[in-house]
Amino acid sequence: MNTYAVIGAGPSGLAATRALQKRGIAVDGYEASHGVGGLWDINNPRSTMYESAHLISSRTTTEFAEFPMRSRVDYPGHRVLREYFEQYAAHFGLSALYRFNTRVTRLEPHEGGWYLSSTGPEGESTRWYAGVVLANGTLAEPNVPRFSGEFSGELMHTSAYKSPSQLRGKRVLLIGAGNSGCDIAVDAVHHAESVDMSVRRGYYFVPRYLFGKPSDTLNQGRPLPAKIKQAVDSRVLRAFTGDPVRFGFPKPNYRIYESHPIVNTLILNHLGQGDLQIRPDIDRFDGSTVHFQDGSADDYDLVMLATGYTLDYPFVDREHLHWHGASPRLFLNVFPASFNGLFVMGMIEASGIGWQGRYEQAELLASYLDAAENDAARAARFRERVLGEPWPDLSGGYHYLGLDRMAYYVNKDAYRGAVKKETTALEVGA
Repeated sequence: MNTYAVIGAGPSGLAATRALQKRGIAVDGYEASHGVGGLWDINNPRSTMYESAHLISSRTTTEFAEFPMRSRVDYPGHRVLREYFEQYAAHFGLSALYRFNTRVTRLEPHEGGWYLSSTGPEGESTRWYAGVVLANGTLAEPNVPRFSGEFSGELMHTSAYKSPSQLRGKRVLLIGAGNSGCDIAVDAVHHAESVDMSVRRGYYFVPRYLFGKPSDTLNQGRPLPAKIKQAVDSRVLRAFTGDPVRFGFPKPNYRIYESHPIVNTLILNHLGQGDLQIRPDIDRFDGSTVHFQDGSADDYDLVMLATGYTLDYPFVDREHLHWHGASPRLFLNVFPASFNGLFVMGMIEASGIGWQGRYEQAELLASYLDAAENDAARAARFRERVLGEPWPDLSGGYHYLGLDRMAYYVNKDAYRGAVKKETTALEVGA
């Protein structure tokens, strides 16, 4: 029987390992850190977690279906989540399948499979695998934009932020207002001397609770058509949060859900209290002074880049993943059309898809690998569909912003429906 490698022991890596284990497929896992959890383990050297981080989707829409969280908290913090992954791995015996403190350094194709080189407690080694699952995460490699001029103060990406103590007594400028940026801004108002946020576009702000329930648990039945859901939810948000423009944000030049919404309305409270202010896009740096595009300027001690992350699979040549622009071009964000023995887990971003959506992704992969091992004709039919038919539309009717960070964004209902359809077809041999 062939053995497959899984790189990463975060949620997507554990999902892949569990799905393959469930099928009786031999797995070797590799994890550069000391244990499971991925970015949710704040002690993982590659973790981009910070002390105040919590889920932005609620527990019941996020957890693995076969292993509910013991916590009853709606939006657990990172420590609870790390414990959850440790419990999940222990319950299904996944940790025993991993080589921890072992970093993958190189993948090279060889004789229908892959040589995987790694370095760890056993030293350097190279092993051959029939296939390799890349699940090393999407939120680890900072996106650091270039700016005109030089800043003489401290320039930090949010990936290096851990604790509000890093902000104490400083004049802070946050560049970007994504979910992490807004979390850190809320931390900063209690510790920094002053806090500004530089933004170039508008955002939609979703409260964690609507009508007394976690907002993402509403409308869990048949999904509404995109235009109707956008119209309904926009009205609801206006009623609950008001217009972010009156707090200083630009008016969004896109409709709701065409970019990831911000699940943080505390930022609006602090703006309303005058605890921070919104500034326009950056024009240039000049020593400790930051000049903005509206002609205004101010001095800062710390500029924090809340500018997101870029996809990074540094151990394999880009040609093997068929990169197109900011992301690999993969069928259902998993399978290269060449079926070269590489597979990617977790290269999906979607509001509300949770870890169960990633597990369903892993189930499809496990179904294909099982067919490849035991029913060549069934596996061949799947490959023919991928090569011969138009790939499914994963947008759900939403017109996503053409940004690099949206390159692998999907609509959760469209994606899960497409995955379920392909898994069913593989199972019945259609």
